[in-house]
Amino acid sequence: MHAFRSHTCAELTKSNVGETVRLSGWVNRIRDHGGVLFIDLRDHYGMTQVLCDPDSPVFSQVEKVRSEWCIRIDGTVKARDESLINPRITTGEIEVYIRDIEVLGAAAELPLIVFGDQEYPEETRLRYRYLDLRREAMQRNMTLRSDVVASFRRRMWEKDFREFQTPIITASSPEGARDFLVPSRLHPGKFYALPQAPQQFKQLIMMSGFDKYFQIAPCFRDEDPRADRSPTDFYQLDMEMSFVTQQDIFDTIAPVIAGVFEEHGQGAKVDDPASWPQIPYKEAALKYGTDKPDLRNPIEMQDVSDHFRGSGFAIFAKLLEQDGTEIRAIPAPTGGSRKFCDRMNSFAQKEGLPGMGYIFWRDQGEGMEAAGPLAKNIGPERTEAIREQLGLGVGDAAFFLGGKAQAFERVAGKARDVIGEELNLTEQNRFAFAWIVDFPIYEKDEETGAIDFEHNPFSMPQGGMEALEGDPLAVKGYQYDLACNGYEIVSGAIRNHKPEIMFKAFELAGYDEAEVRKRFGALVNAFQYGAPPHGGCAAGIDRIVMLLAGTSNIREVIMFPMNQRAEDLMMNAPSEPTSDQLMELGLRVIPQE
Repeated sequence: MHAFRSHTCAELTKSNVGETVRLSGWVNRIRDHGGVLFIDLRDHYGMTQVLCDPDSPVFSQVEKVRSEWCIRIDGTVKARDESLINPRITTGEIEVYIRDIEVLGAAAELPLIVFGDQEYPEETRLRYRYLDLRREAMQRNMTLRSDVVASFRRRMWEKDFREFQTPIITASSPEGARDFLVPSRLHPGKFYALPQAPQQFKQLIMMSGFDKYFQIAPCFRDEDPRADRSPTDFYQLDMEMSFVTQQDIFDTIAPVIAGVFEEHGQGAKVDDPASWPQIPYKEAALKYGTDKPDLRNPIEMQDVSDHFRGSGFAIFAKLLEQDGTEIRAIPAPTGGSRKFCDRMNSFAQKEGLPGMGYIFWRDQGEGMEAAGPLAKNIGPERTEAIREQLGLGVGDAAFFLGGKAQAFERVAGKARDVIGEELNLTEQNRFAFAWIVDFPIYEKDEETGAIDFEHNPFSMPQGGMEALEGDPLAVKGYQYDLACNGYEIVSGAIRNHKPEIMFKAFELAGYDEAEVRKRFGALVNAFQYGAPPHGGCAAGIDRIVMLLAGTSNIREVIMFPMNQRAEDLMMNAPSEPTSDQLMELGLRVIPQE
């Protein structure tokens, strides 16, 4: 017999009754039923109930066993009585009578209980992650993650992509976030960087004549953490193709994404890739208040500025006298109660705005009446025009925000999500996708008036060189994101592969040719030797698994994540270097005041 097990804790069935078996695993739970000890023995695969009574030669040893001890047992498989069968586990028809036991690893007093669904502070869970990972939900999440990665790889190979690995130690390259720098011992005073993404390398692979590339790539960015983003490193399905248009990228990656969601979405509806809408960035901002809309929510915001110009509601009327301002309405079907409207007004105040105006429509017996402070101020004619534009009726409401879009759009988008959830308008058990397209390449700093890149500087501008001769703020890029249920899960672009267009694009953002050659020398040089048109994208593995696992915290699907302060509590990182290490690298630490 094998030294540790003849079967896993998920394998034994009625067909094994009478056999002598050997199992190894962790003690999940112990129950004492009148002197008979029942142990739920757990391994990665499942659970088996083992038992011991005073007639067993090792009863005294079994009595000493505690939760999370790692043990090996030898025993005889017995059939459970019909009334004691446990249908929730695969081994529920049998139990194993213990005849021998070996303690493989005793456990000290536990800082967190593995059995059950107790909640523990995240700090405790991350400090003792190896215990946290033993819990059923975490075992399930990590298995899901592994299966999702395997599914992506299989699907990419089926589409004739090949996987290539790109360097982890490379040169610093601005990708929109801070680099992690690595000091060079052999070149004192110089630094490598961990790659924020394989962006330049995958483009260079296309320059090298490879037609299709993909990689499950680690990326490193020194970012401020949030619930759906890791503060240090993350993984993405990275891909690039030559001789393709934007639509070719969509047609290639959409079935891959949809297939993974269908395979691992636990039966949730997955929208057909052919039906995924392509929504221009400006339209997404107007209708949804975000470039990653949740399309399970049917609410679409509308510009209702004309109904408030010169109206009796002085706050909005005066706002609209300023350039670049608007009034936007958020329809709320079935939200027509003062209680709900007041609650949403309080929500806006908690988000830092003065409040949110509202109108709701009610049946007064003799017909429909518009109620709320706004309705009284602007009068029945304007109120009725708003109702008709928004397609609302009795029992419905609408909320209003005004000013410059950038000042209120984020809150408006958040309010749309809250309204959809609270009024049960947001469809559950569905994955809804949308391509967001036509991103602006440039933005203007409101204070300095300077033009800079708003999105990926490597994107090909729509219209090429001719587009760059006009207003920079009107230039759109062949850049796209894929949103799913309110999260960005894919981002990509058709690349700018022409040196003269690249130099002009950077010149508009204040970078001269010398600076571009210094920062992106490899790309610029490669483009001079027959560069093919190419493009690609990257899909966030962590965020996709987070969605499939039904959690909103990305740390629930990462094996060993950092905390919100970018600390690894288990490994005690970051840590202080020794004096010898600093001397060898020619570095010294300047204390922060």
